[in-house]
This record gives sequence, structure tokens and C-alpha cells, in this order.
Amino acid sequence: MKTDDLVRALAADAAVRERPLAVALPVAAAAGLAVALALFAVALGPRPDIATAAQTLRFVLKPVEMGLFAIVAVVLAVRLAEPGAPVRRLVAGLAAPAGLLGVAVTAELATVPSAEWGRRLVGTNARVCLVSIPLLAAPVLVASLWALRRGAPVHPAGAGAAAGLFSASVAAALYALHCGDDSPLFVATWYSLATVLVVAAGALAGRRLLRW
Repeated sequence: MKTDDLVRALAADAAVRERPLAVALPVAAAAGLAVALALFAVALGPRPDIATAAQTLRFVLKPVEMGLFAIVAVVLAVRLAEPGAPVRRLVAGLAAPAGLLGVAVTAELATVPSAEWGRRLVGTNARVCLVSIPLLAAPVLVASLWALRRGAPVHPAGAGAAAGLFSASVAAALYALHCGDDSPLFVATWYSLATVLVVAAGALAGRRLLRW
């Protein structure tokens, strides 16, 4: 069988199984999220001033930005598990939440004295952030990779990376409820670094676990 014929056959098979995968991933992710919520409740918990913080735009933007990343990433992960499925628009779609964060950073740089930039970037919870987001993402990532094994990704590492981005974004949205650093400079730096760690782990795991 020629390569093109094989890809078309796999794509047709994936179309038949599209609903199971599209259902399996959210269900698995929900199970992983339940574990992450338990970890969050035991190890972190919401910040003491969350009621007051929730009235500020900088606080609200954190889970909104991470939620947008998660939505695009989970759809991208499903598409990457389907041979021949288009993904370019979804990859481009990641620019929306990234752009929103970029606008927030630009606004902060424009309104905050430059002497304050370093302090806001470093914040007070950088180490906690770098540990907590990967920790909370781990159960979601494991569950997501398990669900993606139902597919037939042409690029297993890419599918794993998308699962990692989804898991890290969910974890970051959850961690944002605990984090006392609301500066977009902090979010763009430390949340991103923590996300890169999870994406890399997802890519490595996907390369091994999602091969067919």
C-alpha cells in the first residue's frame, strides 16, 4: 500500500472513531482535573484575598488567558491524533491568548515605572509557580495521553506536546487562584517557563507512548 493510501485509510478510520476520541479526551481530562483539584486543595488552596482580587482585571486575566490556551490546545491535541486532520488554523489560534497576554504586558510596561519592572517580574512566588503548575498538570497530562492513544497521530511528539500545553494551561488556571502575583510580567515569565516544562514532558512522553 502506498503512503498516500495508508494515510487516507487511517484518516477514514479516525473519522469513524472521531466521536470516541472526542469524548474520551474530555472525560479523561476531567478525571485528571479531579486529581489536580484534590492536590490543589491539600497543598495550596485559594489565596486569602481571592474575593477582593477577583474584582481586579489583572487577577481575572490570568485564568481567562490560561483557559483560552487550554481550549485551543485540547482541540489541537485531538486533531493531531487524527491522520490528515488540518491543524494550521489551530496552531495560529494560539496567537489569540498569547496576544492577550502580550497586550497586558505592554500595558503594564507603559503604566508602571521602569524601576518597578524587575520587582513585578520576579514576584514572590516564582519557585512555587515552577513547582506547582507541573505538579497540578501531571494527572491531567497522564489522563490526556491515555485518551490520545485511541488516535493514530502522525506526529506523536506533537500530539504529546499539545496535550502538555493543554494540561499546563488547565493547571495554570487552577494555580492562578492561589498565586498572589497578578502582574502580567510575572505571568508571562514564570507561568510560561512552567508551561514549557510540561510541554517538553508531554512531547517526550508522546513520542514514546503515542507511536503506532
